[in-house]
Amino acid sequence: MSPRPHADLARWCVEHLGSPPSEEIFRSGHLSTVIGLRLADDREVVVKVRPDSPRMAACVEIQRRVFQAGFPCPQPLTGAVPFGEEIATAEAYVPGGALLPNADHAAGAFAEAFARLINLAPRPSEVSTLDPAPSWAAWNHAEDGLWPCPEDSDTDLNEVAGPAWIDDAGRRSRDRLRAGESETVIGHCDWLAGNLRWDGNELLVVHDWDSMIVDSEAVLVGFAAALYSTVSVDELATVEDTERFLDAYGREFSADELERSWAAGVWTRAYDAKYQATVGRPITSLSEDEARERLRRSGTGFQK
Repeated sequence: MSPRPHADLARWCVEHLGSPPSEEIFRSGHLSTVIGLRLADDREVVVKVRPDSPRMAACVEIQRRVFQAGFPCPQPLTGAVPFGEEIATAEAYVPGGALLPNADHAAGAFAEAFARLINLAPRPSEVSTLDPAPSWAAWNHAEDGLWPCPEDSDTDLNEVAGPAWIDDAGRRSRDRLRAGESETVIGHCDWLAGNLRWDGNELLVVHDWDSMIVDSEAVLVGFAAALYSTVSVDELATVEDTERFLDAYGREFSADELERSWAAGVWTRAYDAKYQATVGRPITSLSEDEARERLRRSGTGFQK
């Protein structure tokens, strides 16, 4: 038998879900605490607790809208409501599913699912603010320096020198992104294999709805094409995987849009690589050779 949930969580569930929890199914999380619960009325739910932010209300509303439109995501059961000094949300628990679609069709399956989400998401003007974007997607942030502050650390990435090739990749990709502009849409900026579950090549469920942002379609697709996986949740897309995703996506981009898609992928992976280097972890999100090739495809140069 799993441990009984904490009394504060039990009170929150009674107030906002109408039933106390009887059992904790799981507990996980990084930027938020994610708790799977079985309630006394036999419903299974997931409660997420994290620091308050104005963008959370819009994230829940987007999730609700796309669920109602038939997109495979957990049904929201509450809005973003107070939990002590933090906020919490609840959604239906959707268990099961494989981490990856069938290998021969991975790029197409990931790209098709992403295009479907973009098409079903509300327009940016229809929801409240989604600012600020998570740091790995915040290429156009207003903070000082090249790199935005990480959500989970007091470390200033701009105070740590190098590696020079990562800083150069971040700077060049950001400059390329700022050189273009197009209509904005809403999409998911953390299209990692770990956030999706599959039944064969059919998408079963998408998780992590805190990662909704507003940006151009080309940039959002670029993030997704650079982050998804065809092999393992621990291995990001290769250059060839990214190319296959972009080829399989639901509409053809202009040359400028395609370059911005490649630049967006460089930015998000360079940010993660800079964070890894700063905190002393192995650099796994991007290699120097791969940064060079991705920057070439984005229409920018590269310096060692």
